[in-house]
Amino acid sequence: MRDFGLEVFFSKWEFSAQHHMTASDLESMSVDDLMALDPNDNTPSLNDLWLGYTETWGAPDLREAIADTYDEIEPKQILCLAGAGEGLYMTAKVLLSADDHVIVPTPNYQSAETVPLSVCEVTGVPMIYQANTKHAWRIDLDGIRAAIKPNTKLLSLNFPHNPTGMLMPLDELDALIALCREHGIYILSDEVYRGVELDPSDQMPQIADVYERGLSLNVMSKAYGLPGLRIGWLATQDDELLLRLERYKHYLSICNSAPSERLSIIALNARTKILARNHGIMSNNLVLLETLFEDFPGLVEWTRPLGGCVAFPRYTGPGDAESFCLELIEQSGVLLLPSSIYRSEVADTPDDHFRIGLGRDKVFKDGLQAMRTHLEKYYAPLAK
Repeated sequence: MRDFGLEVFFSKWEFSAQHHMTASDLESMSVDDLMALDPNDNTPSLNDLWLGYTETWGAPDLREAIADTYDEIEPKQILCLAGAGEGLYMTAKVLLSADDHVIVPTPNYQSAETVPLSVCEVTGVPMIYQANTKHAWRIDLDGIRAAIKPNTKLLSLNFPHNPTGMLMPLDELDALIALCREHGIYILSDEVYRGVELDPSDQMPQIADVYERGLSLNVMSKAYGLPGLRIGWLATQDDELLLRLERYKHYLSICNSAPSERLSIIALNARTKILARNHGIMSNNLVLLETLFEDFPGLVEWTRPLGGCVAFPRYTGPGDAESFCLELIEQSGVLLLPSSIYRSEVADTPDDHFRIGLGRDKVFKDGLQAMRTHLEKYYAPLAK
């Protein structure tokens, strides 16, 4: 597999940049802050926790807490993971063979195409971009239909979408499920940003709830803002496939961290408060960002994200997006993610966008001020 472009980029800049403005997670918290949200005060039991091996499937009460976030899924239909990346990797390795075929909309999170490519053929179907519309990036249903082959086994989705922040309209999701059902295609749905939709009425159903061959992937890292816990999960109605995935986990993480499982249960039980807090941070930051863009007309073509904490503006200012991002980090310490990081091996991807993260509080506000200072210095003609 080729290097993971995003992680290579972050290994250079993530912890050295003065202003990390492209973070893909919501604001995190300390253990003390999380424990304070626990109405049952489990601090003593956490301090007394036995640090031995845990169950490969995940602790029973953790699986129950996760199942409470679904409409139809039961605890026995959930496999806990060491983060979401393990789920993307194991699904490709367990479900696919060299004779299979996968369809991936682009741009996408690189694992969604790179891991399947190590097993079988992958076809990329570029998303349709229509500026100045609510759903500016849309799945190309006709393109996916045309890409289906007799051996197509899996369609990989990612909504709320990284990097665009878009959601699928319900009628389009229903049409996509019907198409996959007709051809017996599995859908792996990366749903790690579910819960922080800008308008809750736009929230999509979870694929495991509504499709018998759907696999829902989620994690404590993104919407909950707790990546240090390294707890994720897969949910599916396909019991046989889930058992095969559990067997494959024996070759990977084997089991999860006991303290992380306990802390994840607390977070899931307090999810209403955590997600509301994170939604508030994201919403406030969005208004501040839009004000900045309005003060420099002609700099970007902007569409509000509908869910998640990342957005994907199209750069329309002087020069190109790659140079714009490079100048920001080198001259002002502001880290953005150029769209070249989303290069695909299986389809064309845009080269004139950049990803910006909206999920952190003080980090974002300080970075936005540094970004404004940079633009006033170098892009003064664009200012109002």
